[in-house]
Amino acid sequence: MSGYDDEPAFDFFEEPPTREMPQRSRRRTRPQERRPRRPGPPPPGAVGLARLAGLLALGIAIVVGLVFWVGSCQGQTKHDEYSSYLGKVMPLAQSSASIGTAFANELGARSLSLPDLETKLEGWARQEQLDYAAAQRIQPPGPLQTAHAQVLDAFQLRALGLAGLANTLQQAKTQSSPPPAGTVANELAAQAQLLSSSDIVWTELFRLPATETLSREGVTGVIVPASRFVTDPGKIAATYLAIVYERLGSGTSGGSGGGGGGGAAKGLHGSALLGTAAVEAGKTTTLSETAPTTIAVSAGLVINVTFEDSGTFPEVKIPVTLDVVVSGQNVYSKTQTVDSILPKQQQTVSFSSLQVPPKAFGHSAKITVQIGKVPGEVRLDNNSATYQVFFSLAPS
Repeated sequence: MSGYDDEPAFDFFEEPPTREMPQRSRRRTRPQERRPRRPGPPPPGAVGLARLAGLLALGIAIVVGLVFWVGSCQGQTKHDEYSSYLGKVMPLAQSSASIGTAFANELGARSLSLPDLETKLEGWARQEQLDYAAAQRIQPPGPLQTAHAQVLDAFQLRALGLAGLANTLQQAKTQSSPPPAGTVANELAAQAQLLSSSDIVWTELFRLPATETLSREGVTGVIVPASRFVTDPGKIAATYLAIVYERLGSGTSGGSGGGGGGGAAKGLHGSALLGTAAVEAGKTTTLSETAPTTIAVSAGLVINVTFEDSGTFPEVKIPVTLDVVVSGQNVYSKTQTVDSILPKQQQTVSFSSLQVPPKAFGHSAKITVQIGKVPGEVRLDNNSATYQVFFSLAPS
């Protein structure tokens, strides 16, 4: 027996039977969505540049806005400046023009008298001086300084012309023997030319340049006022002024002297009807007071009435009336006024567009002509006439 066999056997650890570890079941994981990666930080200085660009853009927008705003304000201010200036000139222009109308009406008034005319001329001259003074106080826009000076010149010419007319009449009145009407008329016409010149100054040297300036400055909706003193150049001609002077009873013409001024000058006044004629298609038919006359009627029919100044003085505002009566009923009536006529001068007044009613055809009708009475007229039996007529349709 071996000595080793007696050695005890040591079983320190007793291992249990081995188990296999259960395998863990693998969880299925969903694939993760890829999110966009955040951009990295900007490089150094980029933020400052972006802010600077934004500020520059904002600054440019503000500057552009200010430019447009200032421009619109300037345009409005310019418009208001011109409108205000011309608004102050307007009443002066109208006041002066109204004097010209009153002057023309006074020369043709039937109740014209020397004292009244002198007084009114002096008053109108003072009013023109007041308009001149008022215009001096108006401050025009810079581009209209030169044009505004012409406004002053126009008012001054009118004041001088009216005062000159009054002085001429006064000087003629104070002479020991009344000067011939033609001589005084020429002197009056010379003074009246200042009135006509004032219209040229206003139109050509003020209104036209001012209108061009408004257009050049871009100002719209503003009107440069007109101011016309002489509306009828014939009223300031020597011929017409001679009529005026003779009517004042202050002058002599062809040996006929006048008395004092006022209404109608002492002497022979009146009108005389010379004849009446119907004109159709170039054919003239003279009407008769003793026998009926046939008148062909068409759209072009004209009745001409001729009369003369049968007195020794000129006359003004002579009314001429034509009436057509059918079966006792007035079917046509019209009055025209002759502005002025010289002694022994003839004047023809034409009546057209006669509306002859159908009932006038085939019936006896009457045409009556009447020349109105003038101041101082005594004889009236030669102022009117009545004609028996028959109307018929003109051949086509």
